[in-house]
Amino acid sequence: MKSLEQLTRPNIWRLAPYSSARNEYSGREAHVFLDANENPYNAPFNRYPDPLQLELKARIEKVKGVPQECIFLGNGSDEAIDLPYRCFTRPGVDNVVAIEPTYGMYKVCADINDVEYRPVLLDENYQIEADKLLAACDDKTKIIWLCSPNNPTGNSLNREEVVKVLEGFDGIVIVDEAYSDFASQPPLRLELKKYPNMIVLNTLSKAWGCAAIRLGMAFAQRGIIDLFNKVKYPYNVNLLTQRQALEALSDPFEVDKWVRMLLIERSRMMEAFKLLPSCEKVYRTDANFFLAKMTDAQKIYDYLVDRGIIVRNRTRVQLCHNCLRITIGTKSENNELLAALRQM
Repeated sequence: MKSLEQLTRPNIWRLAPYSSARNEYSGREAHVFLDANENPYNAPFNRYPDPLQLELKARIEKVKGVPQECIFLGNGSDEAIDLPYRCFTRPGVDNVVAIEPTYGMYKVCADINDVEYRPVLLDENYQIEADKLLAACDDKTKIIWLCSPNNPTGNSLNREEVVKVLEGFDGIVIVDEAYSDFASQPPLRLELKKYPNMIVLNTLSKAWGCAAIRLGMAFAQRGIIDLFNKVKYPYNVNLLTQRQALEALSDPFEVDKWVRMLLIERSRMMEAFKLLPSCEKVYRTDANFFLAKMTDAQKIYDYLVDRGIIVRNRTRVQLCHNCLRITIGTKSENNELLAALRQM
């Protein structure tokens, strides 16, 4: 791996971050706050939130097994996706490499930051070939994007090939593990010490049922996290999000129960789809959704929308022609979908 200074944009490496009022006395107790031009009334919403979310990170450390200093928290995973572009890539100069198909925000953020995005097609089984990804890189490639389990395909990427990318690339490798709670493969976030060039993304939006509060996580070695904290907006995670996240993380056993129920329903739904005349193939998945190849995805999608049932039409995505992505809902929601498809 290149040194972190070599990988970082020079202006970001030299950047003097904004020093918020709440950072300046960090580590000491205080009870009178006359430093941030806040209104003294309407507690607790009158006060700015902890800019580094230390109490929340302490809870996440216990649940996720990652040290606090290796955790970045953002306004959804979108912030954690955008920050690597702003920290490591020079607009109009550098490029990133990514698997294809995958989550669309990686490319959107590349376009916003004026960074060339180089997609590398997965094979017919939606698996990566490390050599092809590495061959797409040059001396201006700063980041490789991987998503495992992948979206929209649902499958976990071959771990041996992922490791080949991590060991064969001298830049930053980002592994998005948003759906890892539904997979049997051990999460890569537990191997941060082994791979100093790795950033692992995670979220409370999926297994934890907290999409509305917009809390994304990035796990990496401390030097990378320090860069993210230098570039992020001072109070990027609001008080309400921090409080709700603490409450959600207080009961991981409830989440385990949700995951078990969703996995049971996932198996039932996949078997039911295989029997539908309108379904040609159901792809293997390790997420809380599955991809199904249909006889006519657009026609079926429109039919379901007319009945108030929304799935995701992925037919225009490469390697996903005539495919619908089905999220696993409650048993009654899943039954309503099956009943509608059986009536076609």
